[in-house]
Amino acid sequence: MAIEIGQFSGEWDDLLELLDMAFSSPWTDAQYEAERGIWERERSVVAIDDGQLVGHTGTFSHRMSVPGGQLPVAGVTMVGVRPTHRRRGILRDLMRAQLTAVHEAGEPLAALTASEPVIYPRFGYGLAADHQEIVVPKVSRALRPVAGIDDIRIRYVDLRENLARCAELRNRLALERPGMFQHDERWQVYAISDNVTSSTANASKLRCVVAERDGELTGFAYYRTKRAEKGYVDVQRVHAVDLASHAALWRYLLEPDLLSQTHCEMLASDDPLLDLLLDPRAPSPITRDGLWIRPVDVGRALAGRTYARDVDVVIEVADDFLPWNAGRWHLVGGPDGATCESVSRDADLTLDVRDLGAVYLGRPSLERLGRAGLVAEHTAGALAATAQAFSTSRLPFLDTGF
Repeated sequence: MAIEIGQFSGEWDDLLELLDMAFSSPWTDAQYEAERGIWERERSVVAIDDGQLVGHTGTFSHRMSVPGGQLPVAGVTMVGVRPTHRRRGILRDLMRAQLTAVHEAGEPLAALTASEPVIYPRFGYGLAADHQEIVVPKVSRALRPVAGIDDIRIRYVDLRENLARCAELRNRLALERPGMFQHDERWQVYAISDNVTSSTANASKLRCVVAERDGELTGFAYYRTKRAEKGYVDVQRVHAVDLASHAALWRYLLEPDLLSQTHCEMLASDDPLLDLLLDPRAPSPITRDGLWIRPVDVGRALAGRTYARDVDVVIEVADDFLPWNAGRWHLVGGPDGATCESVSRDADLTLDVRDLGAVYLGRPSLERLGRAGLVAEHTAGALAATAQAFSTSRLPFLDTGF
């Protein structure tokens, strides 16, 4: 009997067994409930073999920031195949069915975070954002002076009572950072839940401190304290509207009583903290892959963002997985907007769709990919000019895994 690919018609509990087996590390009941709260059943694609659920991929409906604006983006999640059915092309069929549905829904981009990064480039995903994992010893907590830091009041508040207030500030800041998506009420609750990105062993409850200036909210931080072999502060997120508030929050987080260090798993690669620490070796940063982007509709994706400088270029895109993307695209744009149409004229540049996804949010540069032999330049100067156009003043960053 052939394996059937279609829309999920079962129940949440039916999906749990598959996810447990696919990821080989069962979640807690609290983690499952957090995931259930954001699951979009109608966007689940499954593989069925003789009545048994053997594969799944889900989609979140995100509104994500891109350079110059926001676009609807399909957040790919809960991708798994039953161990007994691997290496039979099921994942490929699930990916194709999902991306076809995303295209039909009018979403120009798909995005994901990868448990195994080597899997997804073959489906057209490129690494578009990274982040830093840092550990700062208490003895190396000293920061450079920041004007106005002593005008900021830091105080502890009830996490849930202040959830909407903090989320509004975070969503406002997310508009300015490519790669971040808006938190609706479901995602606000998820952000403070014991979800799969949080280790709660030997840990306190999640806590919230806010930064205020003259009674006005200017930032907040979520964190836990943990007592293991070494006690430490585990920072979940820090958001602030200005540098003084950002520095004040980090000064608080770096000075814990009875704890030896401060840990943060997801820090933007251009976060000011990395430059404010007096000891540049103190954070011992480790670069982790973050957000992977897949253009689903090249024309709409390229027309849906702005560019740092005027650009007029024909880009030939290779896409073996989604044939409607393959071909030559004439991009004309600048700081105020862009158009992008399919054309037959000679190309100035050629690249694979995964590399277009990698540079879409502004990181890394097209020139860097060109030096690696991943972009072919057919018109002298086109690579440098287009790379400058795609650049952004802030690096892309995903602050909430999915």
